[in-house]
Amino acid sequence: MRAVVCDRLGDPSVLQIKDVPVPEIGPADVLIKVGAASVNFPDVLMLTADYQHKPDLPFIPGMEGAGTISAIGAEVKTWKVGDRVIFGVRPGAFAEYVTVPASGNLMRLPQGWSDAEGSAFRVGATTAYHSLVHRAALKPREVLLVHGASGGVGMAAVQLGKHLGAQVIATGSDDQRLSVVREQGADLVVNLRTADFVAIVKGLTDGRGANVVYDPVGGEVLEKSMRAAAYGARLLVVGFTSGGPTKIMSNHVLIKGLSILGVRAGETARRAGSDYAKDYAVELPRLAALGVMRPHISHRFPMERAADAFRVLIDRKVVGKAVIEIG
Repeated sequence: MRAVVCDRLGDPSVLQIKDVPVPEIGPADVLIKVGAASVNFPDVLMLTADYQHKPDLPFIPGMEGAGTISAIGAEVKTWKVGDRVIFGVRPGAFAEYVTVPASGNLMRLPQGWSDAEGSAFRVGATTAYHSLVHRAALKPREVLLVHGASGGVGMAAVQLGKHLGAQVIATGSDDQRLSVVREQGADLVVNLRTADFVAIVKGLTDGRGANVVYDPVGGEVLEKSMRAAAYGARLLVVGFTSGGPTKIMSNHVLIKGLSILGVRAGETARRAGSDYAKDYAVELPRLAALGVMRPHISHRFPMERAADAFRVLIDRKVVGKAVIEIG
């Protein structure tokens, strides 16, 4: 089979298309013919070994995808050949075939969804759900401030926040991209390049601030978010797309009684066991069937242009998700 392979660390130019063996299927696995796989920021970080999970070289990038089951292991009872599915791997999605354990990281593709849409659902939806439901316990009528809202995990948080009944303020750095975020349900969008989001949040809430801050950006954005947060607010540290971690201003944490909550959806599920896994297995498919967190895809590439898919993400041109169409 053909696959996108990283055999040395570097920028996206290191990626090559190679012929590799079809992965072997174990008795509790399914073999999936991949239709599409989406690119996430951790995929970029893995190319330079800057992500917490560091696969051995060579490896096939890609954390999520969608396709059709082409074979099942002898012990598999819940799936059959021909089922269309969404899957997660650590990594390996950018290939014509992938094996996945049948008992986890697998859900049915919602009716009416394309493989491309399915491939862009899992990471964003899982991160948003773990953040807003498990970590922040977001309540109806609370004010939710979402940074990086035009990205995949940010847009999923906007969509889920509205579904949960929050008032959603979304930030970004480009008016055209923010117009898509508004279409996805944000009550207010703020361009960080041209407006002071702290003043806007304070003005909208009569000086109280946001109850929950969802931040995949980090850096100065997280520092300023402490001034935009209400007393007792929950600040969700989702990532550092700005380039790295920031210093937490402990005086703001103390004076405002803030809760700083780290978000690692996949790792928490692995450590916490069945409770979170059950939520993901039941709630995410239910929300997907309702159309909640249905991905917006701005860029599609063939496998031969996988490096370009990485570059548009690095260059912040993506609105929602970029997808590599494989099948």
